Amino acid sequence: MSTTQPVLIDIHPTAQVHPDAVLGKNVRVGPYSVIGPHVTIGDGTRLGAHVVVDGWTRIGKDNEIYAGAVIGTEPQDFRYKGEEAWVHIGDRNIIREYATINRAFNHMGATIVGNENMLMAYTHVAHNCKLGNGIIMTNYVGFAGHVEVEDFVVFGGYAGVHQFVRVGTMAMVGGAAKVIKDIPPFSIVDGQPARIYEINSIGLKRRGVKSSVRTDLRRAYRLLTRSGMNLGEAIEAVREQVPDGAEVAHLIRFMETKSRMGVLIRMAEKNGNGRVLRGESEGDEE
Repeated sequence: MSTTQPVLIDIHPTAQVHPDAVLGKNVRVGPYSVIGPHVTIGDGTRLGAHVVVDGWTRIGKDNEIYAGAVIGTEPQDFRYKGEEAWVHIGDRNIIREYATINRAFNHMGATIVGNENMLMAYTHVAHNCKLGNGIIMTNYVGFAGHVEVEDFVVFGGYAGVHQFVRVGTMAMVGGAAKVIKDIPPFSIVDGQPARIYEINSIGLKRRGVKSSVRTDLRRAYRLLTRSGMNLGEAIEAVREQVPDGAEVAHLIRFMETKSRMGVLIRMAEKNGNGRVLRGESEGDEE
């Protein structure tokens, strides 16, 4: 085993660490954990008991990986034939009990998890997924292959995301939602299949997005989900009628990006008073 400062590494006597693994300083490896030969683990990362890190895996600094997590094992894909394929994990992530992250299925491909994410117990990140930063996956959330998630997205428990789906920044996905189309940025979605309820006002406010910008995004969503217009027409209406701030521009770019699964623009049904059945926000106080 190659290390930068061997005296600072804490490896439990029952753990199995391959001699070719590279561990940074202040790394801790808990009881019965197994570290494979192509693994690099950055400074300050801590592994609990019975953690498995295998395959071609690079983990950054100051991550907390809890008991039973399995990272870098073969993808659940019949196309994979053992070729070199990677998992890249950034810094300061929290990966809770029995979470699983599979390596890519293709030669030199990568499954990517960014920085400061929380993957709660029993979550699953399949091959070739790309996760940004500040994402929360609540218990039992599952991503199929090639899912792409932008920053600061929150997933409720048991939500399932179809392969090749994209999820835009600061979106919020309800518990047990069935996500089969791309989720636009800044939205709240829920249901089976998922539908848009409103913009994620609380999440935007917590991220410091101004009230005027939240109002602009709400106007943009009304146009994008208006019946009688196709997506191209709706995007042009947004360009013409909504101020072109950074958030609105990001929303438009997301909607115009080529999509394998199509972009969700359908609103949830409303009751007899014209109100969304759940989650609608009347106002937006600072």
